[in-house]
Amino acid sequence: MASDPAAASDSQTMRAHFMRLALDEACLALDRQEVPIGCVFVREGQVVATGSNRTTEKRNATRHAELEAIDDLLSEHGGSPEAARITECDLYVTCEPCIMCAGALSLLGIGRVFYGCRNDRFGGNGSILSIHETGCGACSGGPGSHLSYSSEGGLFAEEAVALLREFYVTGNPKAPKPHRTVVLQLPQSPGGHA
Repeated sequence: MASDPAAASDSQTMRAHFMRLALDEACLALDRQEVPIGCVFVREGQVVATGSNRTTEKRNATRHAELEAIDDLLSEHGGSPEAARITECDLYVTCEPCIMCAGALSLLGIGRVFYGCRNDRFGGNGSILSIHETGCGACSGGPGSHLSYSSEGGLFAEEAVALLREFYVTGNPKAPKPHRTVVLQLPQSPGGHA
């Protein structure tokens, strides 16, 4: 059975559109001097929730972009994942979900995840652990705790890395003093950007 090239092109165009929206959310985080990661939840071609990192602003290490968006989506539906129809949603996020966020996505039964760059330190969609394949059974062992989801990385990865680099090159000005690092000096690339 041959695939429809027009449908594939439309699908690629839609994915690019939603990842650009996630990158916009990441830029908002960067403007707030947060780690620039952003996301959008999409159902039936419509954005139903957006999020960006707010860990520093809220002084809470769990306030990742994905959890911010999940909380907003659930609050609009009385806290019910079923009413929010999360199983029908796709997530577009600029960086591979960390293990914590991948576990939350598994427990909620997310449909699909599309991410930009890999998360080589904490990635839960294949870089460190493969929560997207195994589910989060170790978390609860209850019904729905073994939900896997499809995951595809590399969508606008260079743009996502560029935002992260911009943040980390300047150092995190809001990090507690013992955790502040020295500002890095990266060699100039041929294009003139760090």
